[in-house]
Amino acid sequence: MKAITKYWFLEGFNLFKKLGTSNLMKICDLLEMDNIEKGKPIVFNDKHKESVFFLKKGSVKIVDTTNDTVKYIVKFGNIFGELGLYDKIASADEVAYALEDCIICYIEPELMEDLMVQHKSLKNGLLKIYGLRIQKLERRLHDLLYKDSATRIREFISDYLGEFGEVNEDGTLIAKNLLSHNDVANLTNTSRQTVSNVLSKMRKDGLIDYNSQFISSIK
Repeated sequence: MKAITKYWFLEGFNLFKKLGTSNLMKICDLLEMDNIEKGKPIVFNDKHKESVFFLKKGSVKIVDTTNDTVKYIVKFGNIFGELGLYDKIASADEVAYALEDCIICYIEPELMEDLMVQHKSLKNGLLKIYGLRIQKLERRLHDLLYKDSATRIREFISDYLGEFGEVNEDGTLIAKNLLSHNDVANLTNTSRQTVSNVLSKMRKDGLIDYNSQFISSIK
């Protein structure tokens, strides 16, 4: 991949904004790129062993292979696989699946660690991302202890629309419906049937609308 194309790839990532053009161009030389088709896995211990990934296009879900449950989802402009920098044993139990056609760049962990030593802003940025992942998992545990299933599902849908949605011409917040009911159940520690029931009620109450392709909030 040409350097200028790689630069375009990384330019939109907040993680690199403080590095400057010259440093970013150097990093581009260390990256590999792949196109991942919708539904395909990105196996962390295979071709992309323990790599750190930069998602330019599409979205992915991270699955815990020990119990086949979804841990979190990642949208374009973000990174994943950073767990391998801090906990290689835990990262071996993760696999990512493309929720839609994706473009990724990836870098070997040793090279990423060298860059973190050279650039403090990069190290701090990765630590912040890792910390936010931990906070989300802690919030899920808190919600499991103190909120009922319906509340967890409603709040998840609201958060999902806030993160993945865009406002269209008539002011409706709309997002691609990338997750199955089973995925939502994993992410809210509920059952598939409960998710189906709560979403149906939300639609009946005029809070959301959805089909197989999109989900939207109703003003």
